[in-house]
Parts: sequence; structure tokens; C-alpha cells
Amino acid sequence: MQLLTGTGLATAAGLNAYIPLLVVGLLARYTHLIELPHTWAWLSNGWVILILVVLLCIEFVADKIPAVDTVNDGIQTLVRPTAGGMAFAAGSGSETVTVQNPSHLFTEKLWIPIVVGLVIAFFVHLAKATARPVMNVATVGVAAPLASTAEDATSTGLSFVSIIVPVLVIVFIAVLIWLFFRWRKRRRERRALNGRTADLTRR
Repeated sequence: MQLLTGTGLATAAGLNAYIPLLVVGLLARYTHLIELPHTWAWLSNGWVILILVVLLCIEFVADKIPAVDTVNDGIQTLVRPTAGGMAFAAGSGSETVTVQNPSHLFTEKLWIPIVVGLVIAFFVHLAKATARPVMNVATVGVAAPLASTAEDATSTGLSFVSIIVPVLVIVFIAVLIWLFFRWRKRRRERRALNGRTADLTRR
């Protein structure tokens, strides 16, 4: 359960760096669904939550504007993996509704969950950053706000599920992987079709 919680939060951070950290901070501050370890208790601080809200608002707007979203993804190459490492470590080391006694591996050897979360978030971010420019070109920018909204909703849902019902993280990640490979397959088919069309035109 700890691994699923951490993995879900890190995956969510790969889509949006601030949503999982904000969800963890808000739930820790205002509910009993999660109790952060001492190392990560600062995430529930009011000022930290306010800063995360401001950063999330900036990200929310920037990620929905064609071309600006590509620049934003470049900046987020450092931010999202870092947030993923923090989210994995904070989530996997916390007491939640499903985990009452966190493993010492996640609370004492802090570098392990941070590195694991960083790697997970980086690969999710890489997939997102690779797909978005292609989608923007193919749809003349129309896909940017739609894709961004879907990513934000997925990140939010996955963050809550990771803490409350971590078993469902498996389903979320399986669907994300399936969607990514389906998109790649359709892209290859479209490129092959365009290539054949270009050959016929030249003839």
C-alpha cells in the first residue's frame, strides 16, 4: 500500500507538479486521512499551501496555451521530477487510512523514496512533454487546453485515490500506459498513411 500510494502521487506529479503536493498538504492539515511524518510536516503549513496554490494557478494557465505549454514543459523538466520525489517520499512515509505503520525503509532512508519518485515522475513528464507538441501541431493548438484539463483532472483524481484507495492506482496507471501506447500507435499509422499519400502524389 505504501508503494502504491507513493507511486500514484509521483505519477500525478509527472502530470502536474503541484496538485499532489497540494492534496497531501490540504488533507494533512484539514482531515485525518493522512498524517505526515515529521520530515514532511511542513507540507501542511499554511504558507506552503498558499505558495502551492499560486504556483498551481500559474501552471494551470500556462499549460493551456499552445506554444507556451511547450516552454512550460521545458521548465517543468526539473520541477515535476523533484515534486514527484517529494510526493513519493511524503506519501509512502505517512500514516493513512490504509497504512497505520509506515515502513522504516521509507521514513529513515529518505533518499530511496525520493529517487524512486523522481524517476517515476520524470518518465511520466517525458511522455507528456513528448506528446503535447505533436498534438498541438496536429490540431492547430486546439488540443492544448483539452489535454491539459484532462491531465489536471487525472492528477487530482490519482492524488486522492493514492491516499484513500491506493489499490486503484494500478488501474489508473494501466489506463495511462494504454492511452500513451495507443496514441503512439495511431501516430505511427498516421505518419505511414501520410507517407503513402505523398508517394502517390509525386507519382
